[in-house]
Amino acid sequence: MTSIFFVTLLLSAVGSGIMAGLFFIFSNTIMNALSNLPPPQGIESMQSINRVILNPLFFLVFIGTAVLSALLALSLIWYWHYPGAIYVLVGAIIYLVGSFFVTVVFNVPMNKALDAVKPDTVEASDLWTNYLTKWTAWNHVRTIACLLSSVSFIFALV
Repeated sequence: MTSIFFVTLLLSAVGSGIMAGLFFIFSNTIMNALSNLPPPQGIESMQSINRVILNPLFFLVFIGTAVLSALLALSLIWYWHYPGAIYVLVGAIIYLVGSFFVTVVFNVPMNKALDAVKPDTVEASDLWTNYLTKWTAWNHVRTIACLLSSVSFIFALV
């Protein structure tokens, strides 16, 4: 195993682990706390969170881990003989599908829809009720996917 492959694998394990922790705290704590607020306050809080989270460090870890995962999967053309290759492939696919794809296809559109409403309207309150259920369910998927991806990458390292 080359040092570049090893470092890429290690960074992917760490990145997917960080994302698992971030998504876990949303599923376990933040969304529950926001659901206990009156809808306008919950909506305003989530709108603020959705704006603040879009920062360079978040993008570095979230998108960086996706890029590294894709590179790892492609590198298996040359490293398929590596004993942990199947774990590398599984970890990469799980992260790309369960974290990156789910975020782009499900969570981001819901965030954009929530951002477009005025928090104190009936429309916003109805959207919020639906958002809490669906967004959180997809976030559970992302949490589990990132955790499994991190574990798979760790197995590949071992």
